[in-house]
Amino acid sequence: MSTENAIWFVRGLPRALPGMVLAVLLFCQPAPLHAQSKSDTPPPESAPGSASTTQAAASASSVAEQQPASAAAVPDKPPVPDMLMVKSVISTALQFLQPRTLEAHSYRDFTLWGLASLSALDPSLSFDSRGANIQLLSGQTSLLSRPAPTDGSADDWAQIAVDFLDTARAHSLIVRTTSREELVQAFFDELFNHLDPYSRYIGPSSATSDRAARVGGEADIGVSLGQSGRYLVISAINANGPAWTAAVDTGDRLLSVNNRLTAGKTPEMVMEWLRGEEDTPVVLRLLTPGQRRARTVTLRRAKTPPETVFAFASGSIVVLRVTAFSSDTAEEMSQYLDQAVQDTHLKGLIIDLRGNRGGVLQQAVTAAALLLDRGVAAVTSGRDAQANHIWAVQGGDMTNGLPIAILVDGRTASAAEILAAALADHRRAVVIGSATLGKGLVQTVAQLPDEGELFVTWSRVIAPLRWPLQGLGVMPQVCTSLGAADVEKNLHDLAEGQVANQAAITASRNARFPIPVSQIMAIRKTCPAALGTDRDVNVARNVLENPEWYKTAINAIPDDAVTSPQISAAP
Repeated sequence: MSTENAIWFVRGLPRALPGMVLAVLLFCQPAPLHAQSKSDTPPPESAPGSASTTQAAASASSVAEQQPASAAAVPDKPPVPDMLMVKSVISTALQFLQPRTLEAHSYRDFTLWGLASLSALDPSLSFDSRGANIQLLSGQTSLLSRPAPTDGSADDWAQIAVDFLDTARAHSLIVRTTSREELVQAFFDELFNHLDPYSRYIGPSSATSDRAARVGGEADIGVSLGQSGRYLVISAINANGPAWTAAVDTGDRLLSVNNRLTAGKTPEMVMEWLRGEEDTPVVLRLLTPGQRRARTVTLRRAKTPPETVFAFASGSIVVLRVTAFSSDTAEEMSQYLDQAVQDTHLKGLIIDLRGNRGGVLQQAVTAAALLLDRGVAAVTSGRDAQANHIWAVQGGDMTNGLPIAILVDGRTASAAEILAAALADHRRAVVIGSATLGKGLVQTVAQLPDEGELFVTWSRVIAPLRWPLQGLGVMPQVCTSLGAADVEKNLHDLAEGQVANQAAITASRNARFPIPVSQIMAIRKTCPAALGTDRDVNVARNVLENPEWYKTAINAIPDDAVTSPQISAAP
């Protein structure tokens, strides 16, 4: 294989990860999380409402309809929110939140925080919760007073929330004209203002898109179509899809789908033909240009996550660009690594994580397992016992110790930081670029009765050398964010056997939670977060092609926590 050209990968590669690669949890790995009730059964789609709720809704409806009789003058009647669904959503969310947030909070806290959304929607409304009762006020007038449940359940507090929401609808035009989706979104937006910046509620439509990005959307066969003259052709094949291992190639002309001719049809129309129920058959009639006879290929539809790993070769270096961590990212990496290491002239690997905002934590751990013989990839620690894990890997490095450079920038976050920290702390890779974002918090996800999703931060990520990722981020061994002159100095120092950023690297590895903000800022300012540039790739190539430089950079990571030089917080 010529390494001057882009790598072409054999379709017949097995999609499964190599058998010797294992991601081992030394604690129980949590099952997929769903919101649970006290009986551990899913909450009902709706819950019975109180008489006061029904009456308030009817009152609100009658108030809203006092309009002139002329049809031309009457505005569209706003839809009456399904308050039974709102109660179900809030009750389910409270049950999910209470045992999982990083800091302990009560149902009362969550409910009152969420109800503050009414004041945000209509500033004339306010709450008084100082006494035994909770009151909704309009100016000095009490609109509703309810005793706070002393040992109330999530359902009790959800009913309190719905009572106040209904009363606000009856007395406020602004609230009354707010849709159910907007009302629920406002409730959770205000609630999550009191927690960390990553916990959030996502409404049904956005949640559907997010789920599709993580695990694949509507089932299809994993191809893209384009137009070539009068023919529709296969323009791309997703490595995660059914077509990848079949007799389908880019450039093939698509003549028919399930006996429906494609002549005269647009790519968009035929793409719709390819979509359908999961595991249903699709029969393609294909013709490869230059051949006389068409062939028939039968595939079965599957939900196909978007590709997240892209590979190319430049001389003796292979670059893997990882754009996110979806449900198949580690598997994609394994396929590309398996093909790349067959090149006997290969000198190094660049893993480009710049701009990678993260994704599925387990995928970052499994990706680390592809490149580590053994060891801890990360530790997660939270209040819920199911959030606490030691993420250990064992099995074998697919590349047999091939030198690795990892490119990061100020947008590298979350799962991408976990992979970079794991490989750096184990002296398996040199990190090049700038300080990363510093998102070291893990979210767990619950699907709510309205098909929305709740993302709740429930654990902190601790790197293998026991330093916290949150706020601090990954400090590169070779900094490129301070300009060309500084980069040249850094490379000169490497040639002399020194690492310019050594003090900050050591200080970051010796940091322990909780870290004062002043200490975080002092460490990060030595290599400030910035967007990546082409300079990063050139630096990575120089480091990989000079074994002594690479060794110096690798050894900048301490073996374990040691007494480190102090980084001054002064400007």
